[in-house]
Amino acid sequence: MAHSAEHDSKPRIGARLYLIGSSVVFVLVLGYVGWTFFSRWKGNRAIERRAAEEKRAQSQQTFEGMGGNRFDILGFYANPGVTNRGDSVDLCYSVSNAKSVTLQPQSSAVWPSYERCVSVSPTKTTTYTLTATDAVGHTKSATAIVEVH
Repeated sequence: MAHSAEHDSKPRIGARLYLIGSSVVFVLVLGYVGWTFFSRWKGNRAIERRAAEEKRAQSQQTFEGMGGNRFDILGFYANPGVTNRGDSVDLCYSVSNAKSVTLQPQSSAVWPSYERCVSVSPTKTTTYTLTATDAVGHTKSATAIVEVH
C-alpha cells in the first residue's frame, strides 16, 4: 500500500506543475498581448494628436489667409482689364469681416464674400469703386479701372 500512495502523488505533482507552468505561460502571453494592444493604442493616439495639431495649424493659416479678424478688402480687380465696347468683364473682389459691400457705378447686387465676381459691360473706360463697411461703420474702398476700346 505504501507503494501505491507514492505512485498516486507523482501524477498529482505532475499535474500541479503542468497547471502552474500553463498558468505562467498564459499570464506571460496575456501580458504580451496586452502590452502590444496598449502600445499600438498609444501610438495611434500620438498619430491622432499630431494630425489634429496639423489640422489646427492649417485651419489657422487658412483663417489668416482669408483676413483673420481684420476688416479689409483683400482684393479687387477687373478681368480682363481691357475690353471692347459691349463685351463683358468680371469685377472680382474679396473682403474679410465686412457687413456690407457696394459697387459704384452699380452693375448688379453685391454682398460680402471671400471670393466673388460680378459681370459688367461698360460702354466707355470706367473706374469702379468697391466700398466695404464693417459692423461698426468703418469703411474701406478700392478701385479697378476697365479700359474700353
